Amino acid sequence: MQRRKLLRLAAGTALAALHQQSIERARAANQSAANRTPESLASNEDYWAEIRTAFTVERNIINLNNGHVSPSPRVVQEAMRRYLEISNMGPVHTMIRTLEPQVESVRRRLAAAFGCDPEELAITRNASEALEIVQLGLELKPGDEVITTTQDYPRMITTWRQRERRDGIVLKQITFPVPPPSLDDLYQRFERAITPRTRVILFCHMTNRTGQIFPVKKLCQMARARSIEAIVDGAHTFSHFPFKHADLDCDYFGTSLHKWLLAPHGTGFLYVRRSKIAKLWPLMAAPEQLNENIRKFEEIGTHPAANHNAISEALTFQESVGLERKAARLRYLRRRWEDRLARLPGVKILTSPDPAQSCGLGFLGLEKTDPSDLFNRLWEKHGILTAVVSSSEYAGLRITPNIYTTLEEIDIFCGAVEKELRKG
Repeated sequence: MQRRKLLRLAAGTALAALHQQSIERARAANQSAANRTPESLASNEDYWAEIRTAFTVERNIINLNNGHVSPSPRVVQEAMRRYLEISNMGPVHTMIRTLEPQVESVRRRLAAAFGCDPEELAITRNASEALEIVQLGLELKPGDEVITTTQDYPRMITTWRQRERRDGIVLKQITFPVPPPSLDDLYQRFERAITPRTRVILFCHMTNRTGQIFPVKKLCQMARARSIEAIVDGAHTFSHFPFKHADLDCDYFGTSLHKWLLAPHGTGFLYVRRSKIAKLWPLMAAPEQLNENIRKFEEIGTHPAANHNAISEALTFQESVGLERKAARLRYLRRRWEDRLARLPGVKILTSPDPAQSCGLGFLGLEKTDPSDLFNRLWEKHGILTAVVSSSEYAGLRITPNIYTTLEEIDIFCGAVEKELRKG
């Protein structure tokens, strides 16, 4: 028994020392980079090598599908484990009475990062839950039209299809080329599709396929002027690149935090403009006294406090890195593989090179190759994870590195693609 206790103590001491060392190295890296621009740091491997010490990722695989869900840094994992241990000491007291009230601190910090009133922000489990609260909570009548695109997230399209069957609404989907010629082109496609029966438009801040950024503020203001509700799918933008709510001027915004914020898996938030809260029905029933309270959208029954409480550590980690530096690094990594693979026959880059229209999420369009076949070969032969996109409009692989990704991993990916495409 004594030996086991000593081993546990030694392991805990070693872990704490490693954690402290990673924090100190990241802090030192930031101090040395204080006077450098984000763009000049984007290619500085010494700086990013220090940041990578915060992660516990498996280096025997190359994960280029961080757009689905990203690994959390060690400090976030440790916080979540700590909260989970506290929860299990006596859940009715320690989880519900001690930890759960701390969600208000998390709410305030997320609201500050997004640039909104904390009373306008509900913490959810993901972007899908956040957006479906709005999609299913708006009052719509038979014949009311909803406009979205053919490239919006499948779950959101499925939600509108269900309302078609249940409520008799009409879903209209517009198309757009990838990449589009301009942000104005995207705006005009929505404007032309609006009719007197249009009640809602839903669009991505950044599409999950090619990483196309939309002119959110212009679309939201156009919709508001016509008494049309505008829902913004921000699953891929919060903590991906810098912006605040004022840059969007939206009434509804849903996002996941386990993608680019690197928060615990199964976390997200919903923003609802304060004047819109009362008329929006929650996804799960809430008491009438919460009618004008943003917390009515969090009425989901028993849930773990550990997940949402550890969001604060993810915010602290991001603040230590800096969102401008992070975005510059992600763009740098995307351009590195794009510039090399764009030369290959049968390959077309479908992500806009315009920084106003893209960031770290990129798309490798394949004109002559089955993307599922290339996906399988990259994984089975090279240990490289990507994401397959295959539609009637285009096909290829979505590539999403993150700040722990090395240049060597990007180059190995490029070499593997070149090798496999040569084989046909």
